[in-house]
Amino acid sequence: LVRQALGLSNIAFSLDAACATSLYAMKIAIDYLEMGKADIMLAGAVSAADPFFINAGFSIFQAYSDQGLSCPLDKRTGGLTAGEGAGMVLLKKYTTAVQDGDKIYGVIEGIGLSNDGAGKFVLVPSSNGQVLALNRTYEMSGIKPGDISYIECHATGTPVGDTAEMQTLDKVFQESPKPPMVGSVKSGVGHLLTAAGMASLIKIILSMNKGTIPATINVKEPISSPGNVIKSNNVVTENRPCP
Repeated sequence: LVRQALGLSNIAFSLDAACATSLYAMKIAIDYLEMGKADIMLAGAVSAADPFFINAGFSIFQAYSDQGLSCPLDKRTGGLTAGEGAGMVLLKKYTTAVQDGDKIYGVIEGIGLSNDGAGKFVLVPSSNGQVLALNRTYEMSGIKPGDISYIECHATGTPVGDTAEMQTLDKVFQESPKPPMVGSVKSGVGHLLTAAGMASLIKIILSMNKGTIPATINVKEPISSPGNVIKSNNVVTENRPCP
């Protein structure tokens, strides 16, 4: 629909990679730019599923919050709260954007993909798969984990998912002299499902451009990682300057 409305080329895809959909879309877009098959790519996602279907579905899996409140990275959380939304970014090669005099909001140094493989269950996240994705990203970008000052977590608010993500950060940042701050946009907008990654990305881009990391709201009892690499005070519960 977007391609037809804007009269774009026939390089167009519609894909579904669950919560990673928008990030996979960006990876495909970047591949086309790097191969020289496109000068500009749009990558985005939309989530507007029937609320009753979504709420009933997550309730069956005991992943839906009965509090009516999204509290990621909080000891009190009872599950996720779904949200609706859409977002899109325009991507160019950095040299092209500079040459064209574009306003550059952010630079993507690398995207690491992985798969959970044989886990406990299709909806139970695997820390090993997450570690692999992060390590691939840092290897691709040439950035060391110790240089990372903030992590925008997937953190949906499910106790199993948030704990698995904290275990991941334990493994990746255990050698870091100053572990990163963490937060989740889902406290403000809910879990946007297929558009979750786009909401997180746009939050980070705006944070860097405004110079402020906004608070992860609704957090009263912030969690720490199992190995205490990420301490409870690493959770951004009030606005902080963006490093």
